[in-house]
Amino acid sequence: MRDPYTVLIRPVVSEKSYKLMESGVYVFVVHPEASKAEIKQAVNSCFGVRVTKVNTLNRKGKRRRNRRTPTFGRRPDTKRAIVTLARGEKIDLFEE
Repeated sequence: MRDPYTVLIRPVVSEKSYKLMESGVYVFVVHPEASKAEIKQAVNSCFGVRVTKVNTLNRKGKRRRNRRTPTFGRRPDTKRAIVTLARGEKIDLFEE
């Protein structure tokens, strides 16, 4: 069992994730080896909300060109969790 603050790395900030927040769905970048049960417990303990569903996806890092040399590098692979909260629950990530 991992510490909840090491399971959740950061929230995803994008137009699509902001649109999902209106319906009670939040997106987080999580530890690559975290399971759905660990993610659910981490969100419950960090934010004090009830989680109904957790979906995960692994994203491959993009291949990026170096500026001065003709070699290529890579961005790191990431794992994302799409967390659905119970009806009426809300996380105040970014207060407006």
